[in-house]
Amino acid sequence: MTKGAHEYVDDPRNASIRIWINGELFAREKAVVSVFDSGFILGDGVWEGLRVHHGIIAFLDRHLDRLYEGAKAIDMDLGLTREALTEALYETLDANGMTEGEGVHIRLMVTRGMKATPYQDPRVTIGPATVVIIPEWKTPKPETAVQGLNLFTVHVRRGHPDVQDQKLNSHSKLNCITACIQAAKAGADEALMLDPHGFVCTCNSTHFFIVRKGEVWTSTGDYCLGGITRGLVIELCRDAGIPVFEKNFTLTEAYGADEAFVTGTFAGLAPVSSIDGRDICEGRGPMVERLQQLYAERIARETRA
Repeated sequence: MTKGAHEYVDDPRNASIRIWINGELFAREKAVVSVFDSGFILGDGVWEGLRVHHGIIAFLDRHLDRLYEGAKAIDMDLGLTREALTEALYETLDANGMTEGEGVHIRLMVTRGMKATPYQDPRVTIGPATVVIIPEWKTPKPETAVQGLNLFTVHVRRGHPDVQDQKLNSHSKLNCITACIQAAKAGADEALMLDPHGFVCTCNSTHFFIVRKGEVWTSTGDYCLGGITRGLVIELCRDAGIPVFEKNFTLTEAYGADEAFVTGTFAGLAPVSSIDGRDICEGRGPMVERLQQLYAERIARETRA
């Protein structure tokens, strides 16, 4: 079974990682939260995925901006300042000996905390937020950067913000999960999702771009998460003089693209080879290769000690 852009190289060191939970470090097998935790009961919380390069968390300010904005939107107090949370992240890396080299990924998760009873109302929360930091030795499979992913357009849509705002990087991801299931059952690597109007929007766990006649297109962003890597790719295109557009486009235009790719914090940029059985590009095309190089250079500048 493939895992799309999130397929990774297994690392035995992860068996002995230490995980940060509310100020304490625990061995992997002892890192637990209560069955009364808001995240377990309801998926009530926000999270971030972070990449570490040579001991430095890439684009941390942007990730924390999104995390704290999401927490504010759902009226949740993280209980930690940005400075304290940053200190906790680096304390966890240090405790795991992850201060050098490459291949470290962090999942930072925050839930509303303990409930007095299993019920959705935030007013029955009886404790502070639950903050969990899971660092792993986790490297994308090398072939992800060069071999194209196969996408399948699913019936599950990215919805209107008055139903569930897609700008929230919430723990509640059932729409993305059902999209992922449908794509997997169809034999694809990842799901391509449309917006409520039928325009191409995003994938279930990554953002989607196409290349047409030297131009880079992505969705308007109205119905998808404010992706950190997505935003960086748009910036890189503009800085390099590559025409880039956030716009509505249809599956017909995606099927006729010269290249396509997805973006995400874990794998960066990964090419797409087919959509719904239509061949797009065999492996990595010239635009994807150029953007991958520009992105690598940007990370190197960002994480230079």
